[in-house]
Amino acid sequence: MEDARIAVRLQPRASRDELIGLRDGVVHARVSAPAVEGAANRALCRLIAERAGVAPSRVELLRGERGRTKLLRVAGLGTQELLEAIGLG
Repeated sequence: MEDARIAVRLQPRASRDELIGLRDGVVHARVSAPAVEGAANRALCRLIAERAGVAPSRVELLRGERGRTKLLRVAGLGTQELLEAIGLG
């Protein structure tokens, strides 16, 4: 099975961690962590892992370390399976 790759638009310093929805093939998310020293990226990976029911080590940031738009890879799940697991499929 191929690993899932999803684009995520991230808003750091939000009031809570949440997945807002899927718009034009991009998952929109908010995390309470600031965009300082990778804290928001780590919070996003934890949020995706928690919602998908996988270990945090299976979620990897491939692109967008310093930007708002990220590309994540989730090992062991297909893209559609991942979107269904996080409630956006």
